[in-house]
Amino acid sequence: MKMKRRHWMRDCSLLALMPLVSGLAAAQTPPAGPRRRVLIVGDSLSAEYGIERGSGWVALLQKRLQGSKPPYEVINASISGDTTAGGRSRLPVLLSQHRPSHVVIELGGNDALRGLPLSSTRENLLAMSRAAKAAGARVLLVGMQVPPNYGSAYAREFASLFAEVARSEKTGLTPFLLKGVADRPDALDWFQPDRIHPLAKAHPLMLEQVWQGLKPLL
Repeated sequence: MKMKRRHWMRDCSLLALMPLVSGLAAAQTPPAGPRRRVLIVGDSLSAEYGIERGSGWVALLQKRLQGSKPPYEVINASISGDTTAGGRSRLPVLLSQHRPSHVVIELGGNDALRGLPLSSTRENLLAMSRAAKAAGARVLLVGMQVPPNYGSAYAREFASLFAEVARSEKTGLTPFLLKGVADRPDALDWFQPDRIHPLAKAHPLMLEQVWQGLKPLL
């Protein structure tokens, strides 16, 4: 009887210690690092306008980052027709919701198409860059250019404002998203009938332009 009681007390003692040992092991196991998120805030050029879903440069970026260490998640918050003002108004909620480690801003083309003041475009890009940096994210600005028929002075100032903002805020920069597409001799063969939105075959080239600016930030 005494022997049985001794075994019973020993077993109870071991059971009592198990939660303590388990808790200690859990405490010594390092927590998983935060998942890194790349937030894309863009317009139709990033929202796969007119092409098959999954063939745009943002989707191609996600495929490229699959299996990377640390892992990256790409969040596409682009909206066709969006302007820098629209992106600026949407950004605070996006930052709070997704807590991205990186923010790619691909906006401005629709500002030019609508004839909006360049001063407003510049101010909106500045505000977005500052908000993303304040939230702890690294920022990449993706530049755009307009055709010469907008006037050479306007075209030069529009193209340069992206570099000005990037230099002012010390962000990454992709000077021209459509480099290698819009400036090629057979450019018309790379665009949809509206001559504004690239075909799916152009998006790998667009990704390479973004990648040159994004890779150093990852």
